Amino acid sequence: QLQLVESGGGLVRPGGSLRLSCAASGSTLDYLDIGWFRQAPGKEREVVSCIDSRGSTTVSADSGNGRFTISRDNAKNTVYLHIDSLRPEDTAVYYCAGRPTRGICSLESAKYDYWGQGTQVTVSS
Repeated sequence: QLQLVESGGGLVRPGGSLRLSCAASGSTLDYLDIGWFRQAPGKEREVVSCIDSRGSTTVSADSGNGRFTISRDNAKNTVYLHIDSLRPEDTAVYYCAGRPTRGICSLESAKYDYWGQGTQVTVSS
């Protein structure tokens, strides 16, 4: 059974960068569209970015102001989210989610079937 596992979170100073990873076990990722979402304390889950199964199309939330870069390496069964110029408001638990590809990824969390447990990102000086 497919499981998604996030890693790469941690404590980062404002202005720093992080690369989060979403790895699959029990199956390959290459047939999945993958989305990254985040949830801050007391707030609703929000979309960060998504990528289609081949990596040919990516979409990122406007809230990132170009700071989010999503990519994938299907040979390594991993999808990455690089976040630049981190801000305290980026503090949240970051989740990756997957669904069998529709040809283009979705920014709607309800469209995804598989979810990881999340990785905590804390931005603080």
